Amino acid sequence: MAHRSASSYASKRDENSSAPSPSAEESPALTIIAPPDHDEDGFDWENDKDDLTIHPDTRAVPFDASLLPRGSRSLSSIGLQSFWLGFSLSLCLLTSAFLAMRENTFWRFPAFFACLSLFHFLEYYTTARYNLPATRASSFLLFNNGTAYNIAHSLAASEIVISYFLPSYQSWLVYPPWTVGFGATLIVVGQTVRSVAMAQAGTNFNHTPVRTRAADHELVTKGMYAYFRHPSYFGFFWWALGTQILVGNKLCLAGYAAALWKFFHDRIIAEEKSLVRFFGKDYEAFRERTRTGIPFVR
Repeated sequence: MAHRSASSYASKRDENSSAPSPSAEESPALTIIAPPDHDEDGFDWENDKDDLTIHPDTRAVPFDASLLPRGSRSLSSIGLQSFWLGFSLSLCLLTSAFLAMRENTFWRFPAFFACLSLFHFLEYYTTARYNLPATRASSFLLFNNGTAYNIAHSLAASEIVISYFLPSYQSWLVYPPWTVGFGATLIVVGQTVRSVAMAQAGTNFNHTPVRTRAADHELVTKGMYAYFRHPSYFGFFWWALGTQILVGNKLCLAGYAAALWKFFHDRIIAEEKSLVRFFGKDYEAFRERTRTGIPFVR
């Protein structure tokens, strides 16, 4: 189900934006609309303003401390994360293809990280494109998805490496190209459903469930939501299992399935209590005619 961000994006409009441009004889002027002494991102205007690098041609630009390196929308952080995810995706795809052509089974390791790189980039891009008020540097979900998430992917990478040195285990229950193709299909379907659902929900989607309904929070029932109540959960569940089938991990496939099922089962039950409170009978009717798409989670 889609969720509305608990926080709203507020920005001051530039009162001087409609003013005529300076004439050729006038020297470039700089106007900064200063915020209060301390803002929500912890920027101290009086003590930290010397850290700013001001271009002389900048005119009448509203000040937003959240865009600074320490801010929640830090442009430098967004740039760095985008660069390294793009670099990682390109390098991993090329390396995986190179190893696969040489019939080296270690292609699975870079292929796994290519999936992760694309997933995290699309989390940010889809949020920035369709849900700007909720967009933060943390929208990539690289460093704020919890310890369990990091442990799960570390174990998956470890199983790939260990199984490379145990060919009999690596080939057990792996039937190329069928299992590889099936895993790739789940990845594409899961990623597509999740990203499209986030786009269709727009500002009603948030990575963190909210407990209080915002004034403009709407119940989304069209698009992917006409078939699944929580298409982003459906997408991630099958995407994650697909990555493990693709790389031939047996232990982590079972672990991912169990951990994700428990996580989404508990989360959906708790979340839908709030949604029934928000939308009443409309949500109850919506819940009756849709499914989650996750086995044994009605």
